[in-house]
Amino acid sequence: MNILSHKLALAIKQANPQETSSVEVMQYALNIILNSLLIVIISLLIGWFTGKLPGTALSLSCFAVLRFFSGGRHLKTAAACNLFSISLCSLLPHISYLIQDQLWIYTASSLILMLIFAPNPDVNAQIPLHWYRWMKLASVIMVTSNFFISSSVIGLAFLAQSLTVITFKNRRSLQ
Repeated sequence: MNILSHKLALAIKQANPQETSSVEVMQYALNIILNSLLIVIISLLIGWFTGKLPGTALSLSCFAVLRFFSGGRHLKTAAACNLFSISLCSLLPHISYLIQDQLWIYTASSLILMLIFAPNPDVNAQIPLHWYRWMKLASVIMVTSNFFISSSVIGLAFLAQSLTVITFKNRRSLQ
């Protein structure tokens, strides 16, 4: 992805050198976009081939939207993130039936984790502290909604994302 994003950034810079950012900045942004697209496309293809396209789309969207508000830890490489995300979002619809009877436990666990640890944004995001309480509120509302929706796919996606916000150091105050 780095090579492709670099070539795209160079092409964009050559097409409009005065009104574009540096090649490095564009390459970084394009890398994020291309990696995200790769995760979505491959996951949806797996879901389509295995007959679980709606569940895969649901797990992708729930995981991503909750992650937007709650933040979470990152894996060390983009390749590891891609592989983990594709595997997770493709697997959840296939195993969701296993937790149907204990769904409220998984949802309650996710809610507790969000109440304690969210948000845990990336340090590069530079989100002002006054937004943290709104991010926590959005995360808690999303997780709580599954008590009413009662979807095991959503419950597993929320639990997986909730586990990424756990941290015991470098916590910022919510003041």
